[in-house]
Amino acid sequence: MAHVVAEPCVGCKFTDCVEVCPVNCFYEVDDRLYIHPDECIDCTACVPVCPVEAIFTESDLPAKWNSFIAENRDKCAGAANITVKKEPLGKDKPECQPGARKP
Repeated sequence: MAHVVAEPCVGCKFTDCVEVCPVNCFYEVDDRLYIHPDECIDCTACVPVCPVEAIFTESDLPAKWNSFIAENRDKCAGAANITVKKEPLGKDKPECQPGARKP
């Protein structure tokens, strides 16, 4: 079971998670990150470092964000692999503060 990046990442794109990923399974587009489900080894290293709590196991993903399972799978194909932490997009946005978009 792979991990999934969900709604809280959209527009925020904190990249703390990519630094701790031992298999480099994160991919980025303009405003968010994705996890490649075939590359993720379910180590959970990324979960506690996400400041906006956007990463879930598929079984723990809130139902309202179920579409992100397919989106993570599909969007990785056209996205760039990311392995180095970058400046976040939304560090000063209210919706990107820890806990702002709780499930």
